[in-house]
Amino acid sequence: MSSPRTGSLTGPTRLFRVVATAEAITWAGLLTGMFLKYVTETTELGVRVFGMLHGVVFIAYCLTTVVVAVDRRWSASRLALGLVSAVPPFMTIWFDRHVERAGGLADSWRLTTEPAGRGVERPTAWLLRNPLQGAVAGIVAVVALTGVALLVGPPVG
Repeated sequence: MSSPRTGSLTGPTRLFRVVATAEAITWAGLLTGMFLKYVTETTELGVRVFGMLHGVVFIAYCLTTVVVAVDRRWSASRLALGLVSAVPPFMTIWFDRHVERAGGLADSWRLTTEPAGRGVERPTAWLLRNPLQGAVAGIVAVVALTGVALLVGPPVG
């Protein structure tokens, strides 16, 4: 059994890959649903189900990207590229491979062993050093941001 800091689901590389892949899969589901709704005009169910699911996973991907970016000390431009890659379908897969080849991912969290710097590193380090509380905080953040998105309303189209 691997430790949480060396390649398990909670390591940055594996966690990022899982969430980036889930984001791409939900994109595929949403695109399929849109095809069924708008081209074949057979059902709206795919859009309803995958629209919500994709929205939730999109938010989870963005939050995961920020946490990994803080831990791995990504540049602002790499972080922006990671966030923007969630918008076009399937680009999160490309970004995951791109950032790994460029050395922007690792099997262990830097902030679990190194002292946190200033700013966002401190709360990020706390979340990573307290994985149960960090997971709960992540779930609460995804739920809260999804709620805000639902209040604002669906994308026009």
